[in-house]
Amino acid sequence: MSRVSSCLAQAGFQVLGDTDSGIPGLRVTEVSAGALVSWTASDGFTALARDQAGRAPSNDSMKVIVQAAVAGLLVQLGHSVTETPDGGGLAVLAEAALPRGGKGS
Repeated sequence: MSRVSSCLAQAGFQVLGDTDSGIPGLRVTEVSAGALVSWTASDGFTALARDQAGRAPSNDSMKVIVQAAVAGLLVQLGHSVTETPDGGGLAVLAEAALPRGGKGS
């Protein structure tokens, strides 16, 4: 999990801790399969998206863009990434054990 957080922070994303609830940015949470990455928009952005003429009152399109950027970065760095079933975040799978003869042998 710390490796995922570190990669995102080094890429310029604001990564929040568990105690930063309600603060906009990316949150990386440890789960049994690895890590869960979720994004919270700021109230200002949500209000701006809602006020745009002819647009739905949601930030769903921005969430898709943020998730695509995060997933692309993590995949490029060798992580296995899938979207969560509810579409609310990304699951970053824990690294599998290295095969015999790989690094660390």
